[in-house]
Amino acid sequence: MKYEERAAFEQADAFGIGAPNDAYAQYFVGDSFLHPLTDPKECPVYMANVTFEPGCRNNWHIHHADKGGGQILVCTAGEGVYQEWGKEPQILHPGDVVYIKPGVKHYHGAAADSWFSHIAVECPGENCSNEWCEPVTDEQYNSAKIERF
Repeated sequence: MKYEERAAFEQADAFGIGAPNDAYAQYFVGDSFLHPLTDPKECPVYMANVTFEPGCRNNWHIHHADKGGGQILVCTAGEGVYQEWGKEPQILHPGDVVYIKPGVKHYHGAAADSWFSHIAVECPGENCSNEWCEPVTDEQYNSAKIERF
């Protein structure tokens, strides 16, 4: 379901949008918010609800790991987009799950006309790191076609 207004979206987002994602703002076009769900000091799996305002997306990036690693996105509210480098973008809806293998260059974010949240799950692994790359161009982002139910 599409949510253009923040107030309506916040009622639908079971985990809450959290605080502005200031620590990573340089890697996003638009505003994003972060609500950690686990504490990495207490839990071996880090999970956070990440919320994107309409049109917001993160830069192309790669999750590296020598063994294991990667990321899982569990879509929870709104409409979003995910794309791997060199592939067609896919539209994300609540209930969709995306597994991102280590070494895959990709981005994710909200549809142009909807707020969007997903739970980001950092898969445990050895020597895990993130490499932030270039911003997603408007042309790349606008190639995603939203399919309404």
